[in-house]
Amino acid sequence: MTLASSLRENKAVHTVAGAGDLAVEKLREVPEQMTRARENLDRYQDRAREAATRYQGDVRGTVGRYREQVREAVGRYRVEVTKVQDRVDTKELPGAAIAYVTHVGTRTVEFIDGLAERGRKVVHGEAAEITDGGSSRGA
Repeated sequence: MTLASSLRENKAVHTVAGAGDLAVEKLREVPEQMTRARENLDRYQDRAREAATRYQGDVRGTVGRYREQVREAVGRYRVEVTKVQDRVDTKELPGAAIAYVTHVGTRTVEFIDGLAERGRKVVHGEAAEITDGGSSRGA
């Protein structure tokens, strides 16, 4: 088996190729997204300034009214948190941590497998189907 054929069948190479292909796809979307963002900025900038000026006084009054309510709620929730802390069994924490890490690991493997499959198509010349919807990769 030659080095080139070994690389063509290597999952790590496929994963890197897939990550690169995904990055290129996302970078190609950036100019259109920037154009839309500029259009939205131009469209809403003046309206946002007017609204901010108009509602500035109302916001200050509302903040003042709710400040005391928030302080009271924080005091109540401190008591509740203390009650919950007393009920938490620290012996359960390692099991919960293991379950969380296992879930993250599973999702990571799925993501890497997806990149590897995408990269396999890139390496074997099938990438046009992925990024261009079947059109050529010229641009």
